[in-house]
Amino acid sequence: MKKLVITSFALIMMMSCTKQEKTNPFFSDYDTPFGVPPFEQIDTTHYMPAFEEGIKQHDAEIAAIIANQETPNFKNTIEAFDFSGELLKKVSLVFFSLTEAETNDGLQRIAKAVSPLLSEHSDNVSLNDSLFARIKTVYDNREKENLTAEQLKVLEEYYKDFVRSGALLSAADKEQLREINTELAKLSIEYGDNVLTETNAFELVIDKKEDLAGLPEGVIAAAAAEAKSRNKEGWIFTLDAPSRIPFLQYSDNRDLREKIYKGYINRSDNDNKNDNKAIVSKMVNLRLKKANLMGYKTFADFALDDRMAKTDENVNNLVNRVWSYAIPRAKEEAADMQEMIDAEGGNFKLAPWDWWYYAEKVRKAKYDLNEDELKPYFSLDNVREGAFMVANKLYGITFTELKNMPVYHPDVKVFEVKDENGKHLAVFYADYFPRAGKRAGAWMSNFRESYVKDGKEIRPVIYNVCNFTKPAGDVPSLLTIDEVQTLFHEFGHALHGMLTKCNYLRVSGTSVARDFVELPSQINEHWATAPEVLKMYAKHYQTGEIIPDSLIAKMENASKFNQGFATTEFLAAGILDMRWHEISEPQEFDVRAFERNVAKEIGLIDEITFRYRSTYFSHIFTNDYCAGYYSYVWAEVLDADAFDAFKEHGIFDPATAKSFRENILEKGGSEDPMALYKKFRGADPNPESLLHNRGLK
Repeated sequence: MKKLVITSFALIMMMSCTKQEKTNPFFSDYDTPFGVPPFEQIDTTHYMPAFEEGIKQHDAEIAAIIANQETPNFKNTIEAFDFSGELLKKVSLVFFSLTEAETNDGLQRIAKAVSPLLSEHSDNVSLNDSLFARIKTVYDNREKENLTAEQLKVLEEYYKDFVRSGALLSAADKEQLREINTELAKLSIEYGDNVLTETNAFELVIDKKEDLAGLPEGVIAAAAAEAKSRNKEGWIFTLDAPSRIPFLQYSDNRDLREKIYKGYINRSDNDNKNDNKAIVSKMVNLRLKKANLMGYKTFADFALDDRMAKTDENVNNLVNRVWSYAIPRAKEEAADMQEMIDAEGGNFKLAPWDWWYYAEKVRKAKYDLNEDELKPYFSLDNVREGAFMVANKLYGITFTELKNMPVYHPDVKVFEVKDENGKHLAVFYADYFPRAGKRAGAWMSNFRESYVKDGKEIRPVIYNVCNFTKPAGDVPSLLTIDEVQTLFHEFGHALHGMLTKCNYLRVSGTSVARDFVELPSQINEHWATAPEVLKMYAKHYQTGEIIPDSLIAKMENASKFNQGFATTEFLAAGILDMRWHEISEPQEFDVRAFERNVAKEIGLIDEITFRYRSTYFSHIFTNDYCAGYYSYVWAEVLDADAFDAFKEHGIFDPATAKSFRENILEKGGSEDPMALYKKFRGADPNPESLLHNRGLK
């Protein structure tokens, strides 16, 4: 009787599972062009069953690796582990992409529920003594196997991953680490939800036309469209960059500039239910506790041990050197603006919410350049095509728009990417406009990673997400120079993912050291405003006129303008990140006081605020840039020096492009990053290139 009950239950479960597999898109191969996710078929009810089944399957695969009676070797242990967890990766890549780019209440509830499950599963894998024993055996015997350079790097990285995840800890410390990881995962989700809620909650409603004084017509039209979309009268400005920054640049109403500026910098610091100060304090202390468990004095020591910089001292030496050039320049810029304020009879001291406004005025006075006269030449479609054309001239790849493809939002466009021989290389998704379900900023990731399995090459599905100015009426999306560079930046990351030729997931594409990953993105920015490139794509959206030489000359003359501010604002955030993670004693933090003390310590002038304050610094509290925001500056040493190589031979020199592609973009993390860089450049990077690139020296 008991056997009958068990069999009946198993039959019911099998039937249920079979039904679920037929309806849940994650449980079968995607029946779509190029195997992209079938977004229109995916429902919120599909995620949790797919996560649960994915964990179950991954557990079984890990158990099979451990149960293998053969002597551990690269193929039966490392390669088997690299290819394990396929379903879990499949659902995770889609789910966490959408929680960033198109979230909703349902997805946020699932994220909170699944976060501790995934944290527990990750710990179950990385703290599995039997699995680690096999990996360690392969690692200890690595000289006995005839491994390729990539295989050796994969082995070394996995061994290091396990050690850094606590594999060598005692049983008691492992249990404590599990608790820390679970709590950090929960807090990170809560932190991100709070920032998104605060961002969406703010709106600056203007109902008097005189309060629009100074704003360009395009900015006013966009604000009117925003109000209409919210079923309100008048004009609405939001905290999204395409709305906030033009308002700060052009609005003559100082009180309203202050209101939108403070709305932005005080997000999740308003002593309400969305306040993140307590979360910041908890996360900093938990990270310190984790670092101490791992044998490090600070979390910065722990994090940097796995990066190019290696030590806190190396990071601070670079940051302090650049700071010593940036802060004097920022003071000069502030003095220029104060002089203008005084000349106008302003009778007030320059404040942070005045900087964008007076910087625009000074630029106009010094260089006869108003950014608004540039924007008509930078329609989004033309800029995107410009990025495509640069990639084609450098690497021979082509982009063809694909219609009627599955997308997660109507704004998204999809392209097939082919190599120089016409062979399929990747699928590229472009998602460029802000909306309530999308977090601020810009980023690149993938819906499918690139690797080779059983001799079959699996090509990636890459996406870029940005928050650019929306089209308004008959006017297309017109980008600022900053937005143009952002598009090229994120597309540089995309190229890193598209062009990879690695065999293993662990080192494929952008799976590289955190302070190396920004090299491909930042070097790509250099082409955005190169005169010969501007002639390729910068065309007036109404007349089709190519951007005139006179305007290009003005752009070049003003290209280093305001770099004191830009560099100081950025470095201040990087230093704030480091100071949070250089903490060596647990304590209850007064977040506001901590920020004030850091600002005072480094001599940050009152007219400039941290680019990201702690309560909305998502890079370091919801993403893995913690003790790593400096990476952009570190990588700029590389990208500025690397672009010098192109300038020496011509920015489209085939040999230089071929070397960069083969030694950087195709290699992923398959070799030591500095070794790869030296293969391309033939020498160590020159730190002076960064200072010259920013016009600071």
